[in-house]
Amino acid sequence: MKINFLKMHGLGNDFIMLDGVSQELTISSEDVVRLSDRHLGVGCDQLLIVEPTPIEGVDFRYRIFNHDGSEVEQCGNGARCFAQFVRRQGLTDKDHIIVETLAGIFQLEIIDDSLVKVEMGAPIFDYEKIPFVAPMKDLHEAVVGDHKVEFYVVSMGNPHAVIFVDDVDRVAVKEIGYHLEHDARFPNRANVQFVQVVDANTIAQRIFERGAGETLASGSGACAAVAVGQKYRGLNATVDVNMQGGKLIIHSDSDRQRLFMTGPTQVSFEGSVEI
Repeated sequence: MKINFLKMHGLGNDFIMLDGVSQELTISSEDVVRLSDRHLGVGCDQLLIVEPTPIEGVDFRYRIFNHDGSEVEQCGNGARCFAQFVRRQGLTDKDHIIVETLAGIFQLEIIDDSLVKVEMGAPIFDYEKIPFVAPMKDLHEAVVGDHKVEFYVVSMGNPHAVIFVDDVDRVAVKEIGYHLEHDARFPNRANVQFVQVVDANTIAQRIFERGAGETLASGSGACAAVAVGQKYRGLNATVDVNMQGGKLIIHSDSDRQRLFMTGPTQVSFEGSVEI
């Protein structure tokens, strides 16, 4: 079976975009792994499939698969690319799009040919909903090698561990990230965020994504970092999040219940591939 694809990225966090509305798709987890391989396939952090939805008032459903073939709930950078993708494919002419994911229903706003604003919803600190299996407290600990690591937990539709550090350029992202991703207290594994607070309006961040490893950016990861930073570190309502791939702007509403993310997207190339 030959399928058409578009390769996109949001701040270097890259995606294979597949149109499951106008072409018939049957994709296995093994297919995802092959397509995601940067040497033998197209190469990506995640693969996204746009599908029709039976829900009235919702425009599309989209599914998100990690580099390792696992399906996950939410992806902020992917949501921005998704919005530009359905416009580019001629699947919609709307500026405001409502989309269904495993994490729920979200609204996307296309601002221009690059920028997209995504309603990311409310951060979840309820352990059962994250999910995270441990006694309720603010900070948790893990021992990685000879070091003790302290972290907070939150969900933005997917589980996150958030670690505050003095310098994001001097931290063992892969070692600590892999350890916490597979920590038994996270039954669905975890995305791990390393956060340096520059001031109340600015943070620097590195990301270790569940099923993908270190990535250049993460929309849900940026929101997780800001949510925890607002709760425990005095961050303001609007925060610039500087990642290796570039900057996202995270903004909370007036009562700090919901988070919104604004950032760019870019097309890399398009093509077709045999499955």
